[in-house]
Amino acid sequence: MHIEYESNGMLSVRFYQEGLLRPLNAAELSDGTLRYLLLVAALLTPRPPELMVLNEPETSLHPDLLPALSRLIAKASQLCQLWVVSHANSLINALNTFEHCNLIELDKQLGQTEIVGQDILSKPSWNWQSRT
Repeated sequence: MHIEYESNGMLSVRFYQEGLLRPLNAAELSDGTLRYLLLVAALLTPRPPELMVLNEPETSLHPDLLPALSRLIAKASQLCQLWVVSHANSLINALNTFEHCNLIELDKQLGQTEIVGQDILSKPSWNWQSRT
């Protein structure tokens, strides 16, 4: 992959792969490929934010990429607080293998969303970290 600065102030992305006669530009890549490249860039940023939220990052990705994505998420979570919202059991299971992963499972009962394993009298399974 090569990123070039264009004269009009825009950036262009060229994707090189062995066996291709010419590089592909971003418009020729699939939604899943572009989404994965953007997730990689966000997760490997040298200056991560304090909080990163990924909403259904598995969307448009090939299922074979989910284990690699879970490893990238786990690595990024060492540098910032990272929340992942997902319906993909394979991604959830892969993330749950990491020791510092805290799974909060939600379920809808009679139109009301509830935390699985928690009732009105029980304490939440997480705590908010202090900023001091």
